[in-house]
Amino acid sequence: MKTLVLHFPDPAATQEFGRRLGRLIFSGAVVGLTGQLGAGKTFLVRAVAEGLGVPDSRVVGSPTFVLIQEYQGRLPLYHFDTYRLKTPTEFADLGVHEYFEDRGVCMIEWAERVAELLPKERLDIRLEVTGDTARRAVLEAHGPAYERLLDQLAE
Repeated sequence: MKTLVLHFPDPAATQEFGRRLGRLIFSGAVVGLTGQLGAGKTFLVRAVAEGLGVPDSRVVGSPTFVLIQEYQGRLPLYHFDTYRLKTPTEFADLGVHEYFEDRGVCMIEWAERVAELLPKERLDIRLEVTGDTARRAVLEAHGPAYERLLDQLAE
């Protein structure tokens, strides 16, 4: 496992990172997002959508009540929110494994709630609040493709 720690002093820095991740991310990628309420998970997904070329990233919101949103860009973006799920089985019942096997990009908010169902190879991003608008991101790459992605992001 490879780790990269990044510091974002303001939302613009977080947004630029997300856009860059969206430009670099590959088909079939799975990204688990963790962090306290208000840490910026949905904000990051919106920026990744911009990097993927989703025509209007303003439509990207928290899928808390619908559990999954799909957006079309360079690659399809599947945005999951597991906050309201009572058990990991409810996540599996969404047909999530079919999404994992698709060519799109899966981003899962509150990934720690369904960790046992996530693919072994994936990227985990933990967002931490370090100031009013500052954030720290701890990225953990699980698998060679994700380690290469981290190397690109570190450049």
